Amino acid sequence: MAVTITFNKRESELIKSHAKIRNMSVSEFVREAVRERLENEMDLQDYMKAKAEFKKNPVTCSMEEAEKELNYPT
Repeated sequence: MAVTITFNKRESELIKSHAKIRNMSVSEFVREAVRERLENEMDLQDYMKAKAEFKKNPVTCSMEEAEKELNYPT
């Protein structure tokens, strides 16, 4: 899928500069930036969901209890 994005001159220069510093093409740089943003948004949604669930049932356990429940090798 092809997508066209228009940046103003300042944005374009900034993107090109950062892509060059990271030895990436502009396309790679923008693609990675979008992917990271999407991952951050999904992480935030997961956090908000977990926080809401914890508010409904604020039960905690010790590290030892968690390790035992997850069959974590000691």
